[in-house]
Amino acid sequence: MIYSISDLHLDYTENKSMNIFGDNWKDHNKKIFNNWQNIINNNDYVLIAGDISWQIRMEEAYIDLIQIDKLPGKKIMIKGNHDFWWDSISKLRNLKLKTISFIQNDSIDINDFSICGTRAWLDKEDSDFKKNDLKIFERELIRLKLSLESCKRNKIICMLHYPPFNKDGNTNEFADLMSKYKVDTCIYGHLHSDGLKMVVEGSIGGVNYICTSCDYIDFKPILIKEIL
Repeated sequence: MIYSISDLHLDYTENKSMNIFGDNWKDHNKKIFNNWQNIINNNDYVLIAGDISWQIRMEEAYIDLIQIDKLPGKKIMIKGNHDFWWDSISKLRNLKLKTISFIQNDSIDINDFSICGTRAWLDKEDSDFKKNDLKIFERELIRLKLSLESCKRNKIICMLHYPPFNKDGNTNEFADLMSKYKVDTCIYGHLHSDGLKMVVEGSIGGVNYICTSCDYIDFKPILIKEIL
């Protein structure tokens, strides 16, 4: 089985509270770990679409990553906007975590599926989008294209952290690129609290969109695909 959950926002120091996003975030670490243990088996895969740890340095995030590494299943991660600890891909892979893989400009094959993705960025129509954001937006589009082009399977699951929609719920360039490459399913996160009103799901342009933000899916990994 292929499951997904994003925006874990782990913090082993317990200094960073997520309660500003609602009372349901109280003890969210325990909720995630308990639900994970009850749902995921060792043969399952879990796709994590960014915002994994609040830590700043990789050495600190490693403590949170170890907690994930010990959970059942095989995990595949992309970077979120709060993952400041995310260093070069070579350094991440040199951590030699037993059950965690990282995607950056590439993809991973699981049976009939290729898993790809990138962080993406704020939509251009977002009120917080500034002139300096354009460079990041375009760079993320290039990273998505590289990741898509690396896919070897006909069925593609793409992970984005940012939703590929504008303020009106219409698709943007990231969604256009996924449609061009005939992506089967796109999972995304980033949205919390009142932002969950902006969730868009279902089939658009041939792509099935699923939001996997922790508070949107009640802190439980959700089934994305069954695999043989």
